[in-house]
Amino acid sequence: MAQITLYNIKGEKIGNIEIADEVFNVEPNLDVMWRYIDMQLTNSRAGTASTKTRGEVAGGGRKPWPQKHTGRARQGSIRAIHWRHGGVAHGPKPRNYLKRLNKKMKKLALKSALSARFQEGNLIVVSDIRFEKAQTKQMREVLKNLGIADEKVLFVLPRKEEVYENVKLSGRNIPGVKVIIADNPNNGNPVNIDGLNVYDIINSSKVVLTEGTVRKIEEVLSK
Repeated sequence: MAQITLYNIKGEKIGNIEIADEVFNVEPNLDVMWRYIDMQLTNSRAGTASTKTRGEVAGGGRKPWPQKHTGRARQGSIRAIHWRHGGVAHGPKPRNYLKRLNKKMKKLALKSALSARFQEGNLIVVSDIRFEKAQTKQMREVLKNLGIADEKVLFVLPRKEEVYENVKLSGRNIPGVKVIIADNPNNGNPVNIDGLNVYDIINSSKVVLTEGTVRKIEEVLSK
């Protein structure tokens, strides 16, 4: 099994922990990662864009002028697509953009993304991070201690508790910092770690996990 350095929130090394090779040290599959991100971004589309055809625009039932002997081009309706205030040809209509991936592909994509960050040296594991109250100052201090204050950082916390929700709120006002709870519902991911997703991992230059999050991820993705 691979080993990774364990830090506390003061940025001090407190030891090494083993992480599962089959989760954090696989050969990244770029194709499956792309498919996952494509699915995730596509599913985030509302699909509510809508335009009116010439038949749906009010008015325009009368022929604007006679067909012949006016010196003008013939017209059948003031709601034709080339008229101002006319209809739209081939415009968008409300539709469902839903895409799906099977569970094996989702798990492989997550493993690939986590492995890519680990192999780059951009995966950081801390023993735990809990705040008794939400305070941006505390989060800035943690970032400074870990040496990632100027990075785009993703924090992944193990479960929904008040002390972890406070961490999430503390990072909300800091540009480039995102905090997610691993078991929050999110349509694009495997069961039980639905807050974790490939797009956020790839979109961040550093990924910070707690030791509890590492074990939770291993438990789900090793199955």
